[in-house]
Amino acid sequence: MDDSRARDAAVAFTPSVGRTLGVEWELGLLDPGTLDLVSRADELLALATASQELSPARPAPSRSTLTKEFLRNTVEIVTGVCTNAEQASSDLADGLARVHVAATELDVLLYGGGLHPFARWEDQEVTDGKRYAKVIDRTQWWGRQMAIFGVHVHVGIRSAAKVWPLVNALLTYHPHITALSASSPFWAGTDTGYASNRTMLSQQLPTGGLPFQFETWAHYRAYLHDALTTGVISDPSELRWDIRPSRLLGTIEVRACDGFSRLQDVVAMSALIHCLVVDLESQLDEGVLAPPLPPWHVRENRWRAARYGLDATIIRSADNTEVDVVDDIHDLLARLQPTARHLRCTRELAGIEDILRDGAGYQRMRAAVPDDGTGDLRAAVRAMLVL
Repeated sequence: MDDSRARDAAVAFTPSVGRTLGVEWELGLLDPGTLDLVSRADELLALATASQELSPARPAPSRSTLTKEFLRNTVEIVTGVCTNAEQASSDLADGLARVHVAATELDVLLYGGGLHPFARWEDQEVTDGKRYAKVIDRTQWWGRQMAIFGVHVHVGIRSAAKVWPLVNALLTYHPHITALSASSPFWAGTDTGYASNRTMLSQQLPTGGLPFQFETWAHYRAYLHDALTTGVISDPSELRWDIRPSRLLGTIEVRACDGFSRLQDVVAMSALIHCLVVDLESQLDEGVLAPPLPPWHVRENRWRAARYGLDATIIRSADNTEVDVVDDIHDLLARLQPTARHLRCTRELAGIEDILRDGAGYQRMRAAVPDDGTGDLRAAVRAMLVL
C-alpha cells in the first residue's frame, strides 16, 4: 500500500451498523482513612479479573470490561455495544459490581467526581505505557495535572457524511451536558468558583477542548492530513476534543461530562445523549436540522456552563437569544419524548429530572461542606462516593 492509500485508510470512518450506544465511566480510587487518591488500579484490575475467572459459572458472559486509564488512581467501566440506555445500565451495573468486590477486598473506596477536591496532582502516578508517556513528554506541567474523571458516551453513526453536521449540532447542547454533569467545583483544596473546573482544566491540552466546526468529513480528513504530517498528532485518537468522531468504532463520542457518583445519573445522561443524537439525525435526514451556533457562541456557552452550572444563562441562537439552561433542558426533555419511546429508554431519560431535583454533583458537594469555619473538603469527597 502506497503512502497516500495508507494515509486515507488511517483516517477512514467505519460506519456503525445502527444507532448504537456505548458508555465509559471513570472512577477514582480512594484511601478510606484519608479519602485521598491512591494509585492501586493495577491491583484492583488484577483482582477483579482473577475473581471473575475463579467465580462460579455466570448465567451469561459479562458484556462490560474493566480497563486502566491515564493515571493509576483510575479504573474505567466500559459497556458492550448497546441498543439503548436500559442495556447500558445493565452492563454498567455488572461492571460496577465487579469493581466493588475488588475494591472491598483491597480496602479502597470509589469516587465519582470530576476532580478530587484536595489531592495533589504532583503525587499521582502515570500508568505504564508508551501512549501515556508520550502525553506527559509533550504536555509536561499541564499534562501532569490531568487528574480528571469523566463519562464518555458513544452513539453509532451510519455514514461519514453525517458525522460533522451532527457534531456541529451537538455543540449547541454542550452547555446542557456540562451543567447537568458538573461535579468539580473544588481543586487543590480551594473552591474554584466553577461548577466544572475539569472543563477548564481539560482544555489546556493542545488537542483538548472544543472541536473545530468542519462542514464535511472531507474537510476533517484534510485537517487530519495536516495534523499528522506536521506532527500535531500521530494518530486521530490523540484529538481529545469534548465531542469527536471515533472513526474505528463508527461513533460520535461525547466526552464533555464530568464524573458521576450514581449509576442512575450515568444512565440518564447516556439516554439524553443517545436520544439527542438520534433526534438530530432525524432532523438531518428530513432536511430541517438547524444551522449550528457560531463558534464564538459555542465557546461562550461552554464557559458559562462550566462557571455557573445549572444557574447558567446560555445563548440559544445565532440572533443572540438567551435562555436559562434549566428551562431549555426541560424543553429538550419534552422534545425528546417520542425518540425515547422509540429507543425504549423513557424511564432512563426521566433520570435527568432527578438530577435537576436532587442537584448536580457540584451542588451536592458544596452543600456537604460544613459551614463551621473548617471548610473540611472530605465532606465533599464523601458526597461523591460511589456506593
